[in-house]
Amino acid sequence: MGKGRVEAFTDGVVAIIITIMVLELKVPHGEDFSALLPLWPVFFSYVLSFINVGIYWNNLHNMFHTVQRVDGRVLWANMNLLFWLS
Repeated sequence: MGKGRVEAFTDGVVAIIITIMVLELKVPHGEDFSALLPLWPVFFSYVLSFINVGIYWNNLHNMFHTVQRVDGRVLWANMNLLFWLS
């Protein structure tokens, strides 16, 4: 199997993970800055989670540039990482 397919699958899973994380953000009930204050813990946790997912995605992307051949061990290791990431 080519590494391009695994990269594309991983990119799709990471995109879905980020989309699901965004769904937890709520719309503020006001138009001023004070309406955002009660939501800052959720937004801060989203930012930290986004950075974490981004670091893993970046490392996976760099790793697949060095991979010459994808075998079952690489596939299962990737699936394991995606499971815990999600």
